[in-house]
Amino acid sequence: MNNNRRRTFRPRQQKNNFRRRNGSHINNSGNFSNGNLNFNRNGSMTNPHNVEKTVQKFQQLAKDAQSNGDPVMVENYLQHADHYSRRLAELNEKNKDKIKNEKDNSSTNLLNKDSSQTSS
Repeated sequence: MNNNRRRTFRPRQQKNNFRRRNGSHINNSGNFSNGNLNFNRNGSMTNPHNVEKTVQKFQQLAKDAQSNGDPVMVENYLQHADHYSRRLAELNEKNKDKIKNEKDNSSTNLLNKDSSQTSS
């Protein structure tokens, strides 16, 4: 057993199969993918709790950058936190509208049931 032997480097095969092992190319003329498919994993930014945690994360990163004396990164992190806080407000507004519509629909359905029962 030789523990001093170096392993030869073998690069990993790319996940999108851009090149195959034999060097041939795949022609994907109709399927364009820029690699950002996992940026919004499973709709994670549609959950208000996740968005709120993201806002808090960027606010904490801004505080840390402030304590390190890096004003550029502070501004960067605060802009990210602002973006996600606007996203959170948008999600909360959508949820309010959805609840209001459901409440209106349920009250309308109750009125329709009551009127159909009294006319029978």
